[in-house]
Amino acid sequence: MIDKKPMRKPSVFMRRRPPSGRITEDKLKIIVLGGNEEIGRNMSVLEYGNDIIIIDMGLQFPEEDMPGIDYIIPNTDYLKGKEKNIRGVIITHGHLDHIGGIPHLMAKLGNPPIFSSDLTLAIVNKRQDDYKQSGLKLNLKQVRLNDKIRLGTFEVEFFGVSHNIPTSMGLIVHTPCGIVVHTGDFKIDLDSRGDTPVEISKMARLGEGSVLAVMCDSTNASQTGHQLSESEIEHNLEDIVRNATGRLIMGTFGSLLCRIQQIIWAAEKFNKKVTIQGFSMRTNVEIAQQLGYLKIKKGTLIGITEIHNIPPEKLIIICTGAQGEDNASLMKIATHEHKYIQVEKGDTIVFSSSVIPGNERSVQRLKDNLLRQGAEVIHYQMMDVHAGGHAKTEDIKLFLNLVRPKYFIPIEGQHSFLHQNAKHAVAVGIPRERVFITDNGQVMEFDRQGNGILTEKRVPTDYVFVDGLGVGDVSEVVLRDRQRSAPKPANWSIIRI
Repeated sequence: MIDKKPMRKPSVFMRRRPPSGRITEDKLKIIVLGGNEEIGRNMSVLEYGNDIIIIDMGLQFPEEDMPGIDYIIPNTDYLKGKEKNIRGVIITHGHLDHIGGIPHLMAKLGNPPIFSSDLTLAIVNKRQDDYKQSGLKLNLKQVRLNDKIRLGTFEVEFFGVSHNIPTSMGLIVHTPCGIVVHTGDFKIDLDSRGDTPVEISKMARLGEGSVLAVMCDSTNASQTGHQLSESEIEHNLEDIVRNATGRLIMGTFGSLLCRIQQIIWAAEKFNKKVTIQGFSMRTNVEIAQQLGYLKIKKGTLIGITEIHNIPPEKLIIICTGAQGEDNASLMKIATHEHKYIQVEKGDTIVFSSSVIPGNERSVQRLKDNLLRQGAEVIHYQMMDVHAGGHAKTEDIKLFLNLVRPKYFIPIEGQHSFLHQNAKHAVAVGIPRERVFITDNGQVMEFDRQGNGILTEKRVPTDYVFVDGLGVGDVSEVVLRDRQRSAPKPANWSIIRI
């Protein structure tokens, strides 16, 4: 059962039509099934004739008014009856908002092959192990940045992008109607260590040809300037590690492997020990270390039971929970529920991640709780302890000037983010009528002459909820009942008038 979301009225951008006329029968369809009205559950479909490829298959974390919901995944009803046409699923990188839907959706889609890097596939496979009850063995196909793969009428190439997890990639999809470029999550960082180097030369070569359309990450499109370089963050983290007079507790995402590497390098530089807390983080660290994407000297990592043998000023705890998640390690530490770690006066707690929209209140309450217990709290709004993994205004303009597409399709972000990204495209010379701001499920069509149109056709993209009971078992009515019965925070009062 799914929660129905109201349709949105077309925007000014969406109502414009190219002057070139009607679309022929041989057309490429591009449909964003998730990620264009929220942060997360990223999934896009490219379809030509009887051939379909899928790009990413992520989850979205629930908002605060969704009690009992674990996460939300894309709706794949459009693909029912077309399972045999799906030539492959291509995953751009190993973050949950791009891989989190895989255990729940692959069986419904006929278990097509999944193509990605060795690191991403290892993370996908490990996550699948947590859902052994499905009995599904994934068909995983490793690709490298210089590979080309043929999927029906589609040919796919790859280019390296900086993000904040190694092996992140963008896609170059050759279709019968022209080249479609999908950026994945990206930024342009020419001075980063522990990350995938951005392949500027490949981007520039695209601009020498004829790119039909770019599907571009919009997450930080509303922020001016260039994204911070990871090298700047590395220097600031070193300063914090060097100057800490007590324990350092560093909260970040479990999959933010580049940040974890930076902290470990700083710890080794100043002869400190590190313990990793949080199941997902420990798992990702083990996988990345085995594949050679994390470099850790022998003796740097210690087990949780050893921490009391280490002087406080020589100990760093890296943990999950910087988004205020109830069951994550940092929240357990703050609420005295962690078996081995309690907040002590003299602790410095660093939130080395930005706040996902919708989590602001939870994160603020967590910070307040830690401060009340005597810890010092440092976060990205106080100093540069986190560089986002997404391009800002000038990065996007640089990318577009290199690639020079005919059409521009902003993806990945709230509707306002897409609008802001669209303005960047217009600013670099892409005609306004060739900028398609699409809602989830709205069909774009392109003909073999390279003419595109944003149609009014729509496919289902309603929320599919996942909770402890199963997938799609939570209806709008059930969710509303949960909202009414959920306990109110201690500082709430009910006033009747």
